[in-house]
Amino acid sequence: MAVTDRLPEPVHVLLSDGTTVCIRPVRPGDEGAVRRLYEEMSPENLRLRFFTISRDSARKAAERLCSRPRPGARALLAETGSEVVGLAQYEQLDGDGDGFDADVALAVADRWHHRGVGTLLLEHLVSMARVDGITAFVADALSDNRDVLKVFADLGLSVSRHFEGPEVHCRVRLAEDESYLSAVEVRGRTADVASLQALLRPRSVVVIGPGRHPGSVGRAVLRNLRGNGFTGRLYAVHPEASVILRVPTYRSVAALPQQPDLAVVAVPAASVPGVAEECGARGVRALLVLSAGLDTLQAKALLSACRRHGMRLAGPNCLGLANTEEDVRLDATFAADRPLAGTAGVAVQSGGVGIALLAGLSRLGIGVSSFVSLGDKYDVSGNDMLQWWESDRRTDLALLHLESFGNPRAFSRTARRVTRRMPVLTVDAGRTDAGRRAAASHTAAAATPTMTRQALFRQAGITATRSIAELLDTAALLHTQPPPTGRRVAVVSNAGGTGVLAADACVEAGLTVSSFTPELVERLLAALPASACATNPVDTSAAVSEDQLRDCLDVLTAHAEVDAVLVSLVPTAVATATGDDLTRAVTEAAEHPACTLAAVLPDQEASVQLLTTGAGAVPAYADPQAAARALAHAAARAQWLARPTGTVPALDRVDDHTAAAVVETYLGRETEGGWLAPRDCAALLDCYGIPQLPLAWAGTEDEAAAAAERLRLPGGAVVLKAHWPGLVHKSEEHAVRLGLRDDEQVRSAYRDFVERFAGRLDGVLVQPMAEHGIELFAGVVQDEVFGPLVLFGLGGTATEILADHAARLAPLTVEDVHDLTAAPRCAPLLHGYRGTAPVDLEGIEQLLLRLSRMAADLPQLAEADFNPVNATPSGVAVVDARVHLTPRRPHDPYLRRLR
Repeated sequence: MAVTDRLPEPVHVLLSDGTTVCIRPVRPGDEGAVRRLYEEMSPENLRLRFFTISRDSARKAAERLCSRPRPGARALLAETGSEVVGLAQYEQLDGDGDGFDADVALAVADRWHHRGVGTLLLEHLVSMARVDGITAFVADALSDNRDVLKVFADLGLSVSRHFEGPEVHCRVRLAEDESYLSAVEVRGRTADVASLQALLRPRSVVVIGPGRHPGSVGRAVLRNLRGNGFTGRLYAVHPEASVILRVPTYRSVAALPQQPDLAVVAVPAASVPGVAEECGARGVRALLVLSAGLDTLQAKALLSACRRHGMRLAGPNCLGLANTEEDVRLDATFAADRPLAGTAGVAVQSGGVGIALLAGLSRLGIGVSSFVSLGDKYDVSGNDMLQWWESDRRTDLALLHLESFGNPRAFSRTARRVTRRMPVLTVDAGRTDAGRRAAASHTAAAATPTMTRQALFRQAGITATRSIAELLDTAALLHTQPPPTGRRVAVVSNAGGTGVLAADACVEAGLTVSSFTPELVERLLAALPASACATNPVDTSAAVSEDQLRDCLDVLTAHAEVDAVLVSLVPTAVATATGDDLTRAVTEAAEHPACTLAAVLPDQEASVQLLTTGAGAVPAYADPQAAARALAHAAARAQWLARPTGTVPALDRVDDHTAAAVVETYLGRETEGGWLAPRDCAALLDCYGIPQLPLAWAGTEDEAAAAAERLRLPGGAVVLKAHWPGLVHKSEEHAVRLGLRDDEQVRSAYRDFVERFAGRLDGVLVQPMAEHGIELFAGVVQDEVFGPLVLFGLGGTATEILADHAARLAPLTVEDVHDLTAAPRCAPLLHGYRGTAPVDLEGIEQLLLRLSRMAADLPQLAEADFNPVNATPSGVAVVDARVHLTPRRPHDPYLRRLR
């Protein structure tokens, strides 16, 4: 096994109490700091670490650790400032048939125990070890060293122990699985929430840069903090004033009478880094930077100060943040209106979007629990806020507007968990540029940014809307109504025309408006006026009374055929019931919710409002299309909640070691990367058990004829495909000859290739003609931000014209694969269509799972393109495969680190 020479870059990480430490490789110049760590250990901890209280062993350990790098040895340290607070190291041992072991050791400074230092170091060491091919850590510990034994046990990895007298021999297998990732998630959430306390629940706030005259951003924030009743201590910093807005003001951060939890920075961009440094020196724990226009150097200096001093950072270039908890009442925004207290968590990158959402939620009466304008998002992100809302015991609805994702795979895992507890809604922004139809000549061209982002939303259970208005429409429904158990909608109206419009809107939104059974029709007619029509949609007629409408809705909402009811009402001069009477009937029907209920009131001024009476609340929309879209989103969420969580299955016939060797050999020869030769490509697919049509490589006419004779099935034919480096479209180059049934045809085709492609031809591929089936497309592309994206859809030459593809992010779960095969428009063909037999759907799913595993294992796999994949009732096989490799370092998306 060859250990990689590359060392990880230093990263900043949160401990369990929210403190920031830097984790980096040990360097030769660290010997003094490492020695101090050991020298300051108590005799007891020295004994537990070195099995002796002699400090001579510690001195020798420091010398050895900080000497020149040794093959197979790795060491990481955790530090704050210049103080080393923890060390972890491993040294490779001899391997066996199952992989390589490494001896691991751990040390933590006495006063830093029980803050997660050791666990964090081990997580990073595990990630390094996996890249180096280490499969297990081994360690000897004293049996009374309960702390280190607990660290190993709590990692989430498989640990075995063997007791020998006073010592315990531990073996920790490093294979990553769901239990390990979940354990890392729990630790990360605890640390993240602890670090955000100073930002969102500060006990003291200082505003730096409030103007003495109206019109400045800082002054507006100070006014909102004071006017809206912030419960903690409030200060301001100004070089000249002593009081601003009756808030005590000091000339510098250093002059403040106490250490603030949160500093709100509203100074010119050039002054921001210096202010951040002052705040860090004073012990400030969080920064909210409203200032905009920072250049690259200023941005780097700001973030460096925050990391060095352990401050969380919201912004820069943002609207501010708010927490409406009664014992906090924090409004550190420069918005004109105070946010209404409520239960919706809001995080946005755009301040304008934030103002619109705050106003909309206030108008609906939903309000916000906490609001953060992320701005340029140097540090605090949507992922942080999801974890905060998950833990604050107050938020029941999450609204996000994100223009970028720092770590999409970590965000996806968090969102999958949070969306099972509360609805998470977002605006799918930036669709236009990405929405242009790609010429899907290969996987990378087929994968658009929109497709990638939407795959993330679907897999995570996030409700993605197309506008702020649609977001608020959907939030109103999800906040007030139970989710529908299906897509069957009963439409009720007191005017036939509006009922038709509502029914059309439902069908166009993907809902079902089906006819009722005679039994249900009979029950409805008994409750309604004689002039009513009780098919679906139900026309109650203009003569309907409040009691009659209530009875009708009671019947529908309790009936097994109905998942949701949409009531469209217009004022008339016919009935004795007024418009208020009818809407009261709707809200009273919602007091005992048996199914989802929504209203359409075309004459109302607001696009959406909540109708409330007693214990019931019903969203009412001015436009039936808005109501239908909201119902469709609610139905999709209910469907997502009803399905299993999904697991990444274990696969047999996978040889990842040989696959890595194929990649390493190719990139050792082609240092810039490129497309694998057909034989190497076939070998790589074999490593993952991906079924392929048999093939042979021929460099001469005689070799082509012999291969054809060997591969030709009885009564069948073969195919010849020309090959040279860089060939993308074989059909466009007329580089494929089909249906060659005898020796002469094979030889003639080969000579034709040699003549036409003289100077380019490397050789030919020979394959048997595939059985007639459905031509599909499967592929994967490595997105620099999102990781591997798996695509599936219609293949063959039609793939470029129809672009009928769906996509999901790897690694694929079983549920993801089910969704992926059902999503393309061609999906009905797979199940049998107009008398044809269904294809081997299980074989297709296995192929996609294996492709996903290959992409997840090999970060160097930039693109894989299987087109066509031939699917028949008897099996699935890749007919043509292309794989593009590029040099790329492995990246652990789940490793805890701050950006």
